[in-house]
Amino acid sequence: MDFVAPPVRLGGVAPELALAIGALLILLADSIFGPKRDVLDATPQRTSSWHLPFASSLVLMIAAYFAWDAWGVIADKGPRLHLGDMIAFDSFATFVKMALVVFGLLTVWAGRDALRRDGLEEAEFYALVLFAVSGMMLMASAADLIVMFLGLETFSVALYVLVGFNRRSLLSQEAAMKYFLLGAFSSTFFLLGIALVYGAVGSTNLYGSGASDGILDFVRSTPASEVGLLVLAAGLLIIGLAFKIGAVPFHMWTPDAYQGAPSAVTGFMAAGTKLAAFAALLRLLDVSLLSLSWDWEPLVISIAILTMVVGSILAVVQEDLKRVLAYSSIAHAGFLLTGIIAASDRGVSGSLFYLVTYGATVLGAFAVVSVLAGRDERRARLTDFRGLFFERPVLAGALTLFLLSLAGVPLTSGFIGKLLVFGAAVQSGYPWLAVIGALASAIAAFFYLRVLVVMYMQEPEGASVGDPVQPLTRVVIGATAAATLVFGILWGPLADLAGQATFFFAL
Repeated sequence: MDFVAPPVRLGGVAPELALAIGALLILLADSIFGPKRDVLDATPQRTSSWHLPFASSLVLMIAAYFAWDAWGVIADKGPRLHLGDMIAFDSFATFVKMALVVFGLLTVWAGRDALRRDGLEEAEFYALVLFAVSGMMLMASAADLIVMFLGLETFSVALYVLVGFNRRSLLSQEAAMKYFLLGAFSSTFFLLGIALVYGAVGSTNLYGSGASDGILDFVRSTPASEVGLLVLAAGLLIIGLAFKIGAVPFHMWTPDAYQGAPSAVTGFMAAGTKLAAFAALLRLLDVSLLSLSWDWEPLVISIAILTMVVGSILAVVQEDLKRVLAYSSIAHAGFLLTGIIAASDRGVSGSLFYLVTYGATVLGAFAVVSVLAGRDERRARLTDFRGLFFERPVLAGALTLFLLSLAGVPLTSGFIGKLLVFGAAVQSGYPWLAVIGALASAIAAFFYLRVLVVMYMQEPEGASVGDPVQPLTRVVIGATAAATLVFGILWGPLADLAGQATFFFAL
């Protein structure tokens, strides 16, 4: 009998392959043609390599082309599984990939100006961003827990290095070590969950393949009395992913990592990591384990409430703006969990809208912080922003817009995002959860207003705040500010696009 090789379809991972190959080529070209440096030398490097952000942007745009082309193919032929039924080729994954490309571009542009200012511009930064985006995409499209873990570790390892990219800063090195240790700890929970899933189901596939049943097939055909091991496994998987989104009580790494990392990296972590991890949670809980919702909902509801309340309260007492935004990020993870708990198409589309608009807002906010904090970001305390409006009115206005959006003020994208996820929770029978979210939002509004008071109602002290705004950073701040306003007023097109991305394979 002649051996017939199975067809290899790479459409489901074309953007990831483009990013990984592009990152490797950037590193190879820099090692051959780039300036020679001593890797142990922590003194500032003043070389300016315009081709690095240009090449990185080009690679990201190629990945965007593949993702956009996949959207059209899926619309014509429907969703499918690729590569041994381990990759989901569906509109949900494609939507997430297009958003991640945008986040990657904004990070490359904002990071380039900050790195050049601090004498840290190296090819490794751009390659790591591309590898991280590739891992996030792989995680979002994973139809198998092993592939999901590979994506998780790919972007996590890249982020560990990016957090500690400023080798001159002890704060940055400390943040990287804390993030690495707790990230490795969270991976053990996720791996143990995968092992228990295999023990319960005999497969790690989310949907099932021609050779064996997957998790979705198992929960549909197995009596409730025989799924105890799978429920335990689901709890461990949720805990592993809760670390990545910074949910309470698994949030310990978030404030330190956000404070110590370069601001461009911090914004990328807040936007990209949440999008990838929530995409995995949505696919896992609202699809494969939807029939077990009565078993996993109590855990997720408890985490959501703790995250909303603790994140909002602890942000009030912070004196560093990056730590304020870190605890804000924790609170937003709780708000997003309400969309998962809703377990409906409306909850999924609302979560996607929220993740995309929140990512744009927080990237813009950290771009402003990077400019205002100055060289090595030494001026990030709230007292350093006294009277900012009188010295830098445009930047103060941009930061105000971002903070108001994070607070959920009407006419901003943040308000629409909260409206969509809370509305989905109410529709699914959880009005009390939406009430808790609204109360936590009211608490959160206090620390956002506290920053505004410092900027507008206190007299400036000392030297001028921050550095001049470089061209690429100006583009990032302008684009994210425009997106924050546009999606707060004309939010229909993006919401419709997110609505089209809720059709999962095999449902």
